[in-house]
Amino acid sequence: MSPDPRPSDPRPRDHRIATPQGEIFARSWEPEGEAGSASDAAPAILLVHDSLGAVTLWRDFPEALARATGRRVVAYDRLGFGRSAPRADRLKRGFIAEEAREIPPLLREALEIGRFVVLGHSVGGGMAVEIGAAFPQDCAAVATISAQSFVEPRTLEGIREAKAAFADPAALERLARHHGEKARWVLDAWTETWLAPEFADWTLDAALGRLTAPLLVLHGEQDEYGSAAQPERLARLTQGPAEMRLLADCGHVPHREKPQEVLRILSEFLKRP
Repeated sequence: MSPDPRPSDPRPRDHRIATPQGEIFARSWEPEGEAGSASDAAPAILLVHDSLGAVTLWRDFPEALARATGRRVVAYDRLGFGRSAPRADRLKRGFIAEEAREIPPLLREALEIGRFVVLGHSVGGGMAVEIGAAFPQDCAAVATISAQSFVEPRTLEGIREAKAAFADPAALERLARHHGEKARWVLDAWTETWLAPEFADWTLDAALGRLTAPLLVLHGEQDEYGSAAQPERLARLTQGPAEMRLLADCGHVPHREKPQEVLRILSEFLKRP
């Protein structure tokens, strides 16, 4: 039997949220002993996962983030992913902006989230920017980790290499541990969407032109899916204050590769007025 959590440890709670397309699974962490103080006063942090991601693939990062910041943290599985309802359609060119417009209001209403901070990884970072742009009155800040702001050759090369690696059945089986029978759809939703000719000129420029909330941009110097041109574009085109951090000796998943550094940077960013 595992020991009881310390009083200050965030205690997870699972949620099911109805949408017109099916139920969404979400999990929230709120530091015990903080109710009525920091966790109530400070905006909650909403996490948006990457193209193959799920709540479980954040691993212990949400709990560590809740502990480090004293804030409520909420992560969810996008429709078609993890423990959320399946979907059979192909993602369209506008799926990033569509996610931002349609899903956060449902999550916020169901989980009673007022003002919030949104943090996204990879394509989830693009969604975080779109969310911040769509809800400027309620979004206190935006943070991205390894986000793509446009499609560059390095992005497509990395996706092609990953697609080839998933020809190994064992790789798809590992993905199925988090997505079950939806694993093939999840993989195709990533590779076939980004490699499609109609997606080649996609950018976040329009959303960045509407984003006024403070923006933190984190990117690994060895990110296999995006050069430094990705975070530079994010920081340059946003309309609000921006801070960009390139992390040395780090690839596409900084919160797993350098968790303590990422937590420190995020905590410092969120303490600013």
